[in-house]
Amino acid sequence: MKVTVERAELLRSLSHVHRVVERRNTIPILANVLIRAGKNGLELKATDLDLEIVETVPAEVKQVGSTTVPAHMIHDIVRKLPEGAQVELQAGSDRGSISIRAGRSRFTLQTLPESDFPDLAAGDLPHKFSLPAADLKRLVNKTQFAISTEETRYYLNGIYLHVVEEKLAKLRSVATDGHRLAQVEIAAPKGSSGMPGVIVPRKTVAEIQKLLEDGAEEVEIELSPSKIRFSLGKVTLTSKLIDGTFPDYGRVIPAGNDKTLIVEKAEFAAAVDRVSTVSSERGRAVKLSLNAGKLTLSVTNPDSGSATEELEVDYSSDALDIGFNSRYLLDITAQLEGEKAELKLADPGSPTLLRDQDAAGALYVLMPMRV
Repeated sequence: MKVTVERAELLRSLSHVHRVVERRNTIPILANVLIRAGKNGLELKATDLDLEIVETVPAEVKQVGSTTVPAHMIHDIVRKLPEGAQVELQAGSDRGSISIRAGRSRFTLQTLPESDFPDLAAGDLPHKFSLPAADLKRLVNKTQFAISTEETRYYLNGIYLHVVEEKLAKLRSVATDGHRLAQVEIAAPKGSSGMPGVIVPRKTVAEIQKLLEDGAEEVEIELSPSKIRFSLGKVTLTSKLIDGTFPDYGRVIPAGNDKTLIVEKAEFAAAVDRVSTVSSERGRAVKLSLNAGKLTLSVTNPDSGSATEELEVDYSSDALDIGFNSRYLLDITAQLEGEKAELKLADPGSPTLLRDQDAAGALYVLMPMRV
């Protein structure tokens, strides 16, 4: 194998693929990235056996061939090469090493044979549809913060992606950790009807978020009940899905909350942030005391002190005191797009519904705390 590639192109691709590779591996080949030079350019591939990423970069191929090299090592080398450099990769005659040349720099790395590299065989992916990258970004970015990190409830360790057949079919993403829930939906793209509801794992969600930052316009999604594949330009990400049943989240979305609070989102978030400065690290509780036209935010921490702040709000129901985790409140307000936030409340022990006053398609549920 002998190939020359532009440093910026190679670095961008290595930045994508090396993230999938775990730094600690009991299986040596999983620490490597597969490099394959062919007629279409240079293909790079990495996997952790649950997730696989493949990307092709333009390159001048002088001799076709393939090998595998330590992923984090080659990424660090290429990152430190000067901008604008032409990088030459050449497999050693013994096939046990690869040389990397750029200008006056030369490196030789140990390799492992391609035959050892695992293939995440996706099998048949019968459901296929495309959607604008901006739509997928919205579905992912506005729900991922609520993904559970509790390994015992593994079925909550991802985003539940499914189609809801109502008056108009919707593609909906939902995430919850039991304390808060995020739900976002868009019009169902053509071809998504009849797809199984799938749970996309947290690591896959994080990789998709990073790939979407690179400015792809369209994303093609293929899936089966056990695997999902995202194709964005020259990058293809294939992942196993979480094998579990997502809970009936509709049961926790309150429908009868009769007390409505409308507040300036930025003003509310800033006030929550300020008073929570004195809250305990463990509970982060903030108390909301509601009266006609007025909201008082307060925090009392026996170890450090107390804080209060008053806001003028649109509220005309009965007086109510309710407590929330301030971190969770700030996470949700950060997702709201409009200038005003609407909170639908019931009583101090029932979940609260939060959403933009004027934006449809996204809603959030937050469980209260005792304060």
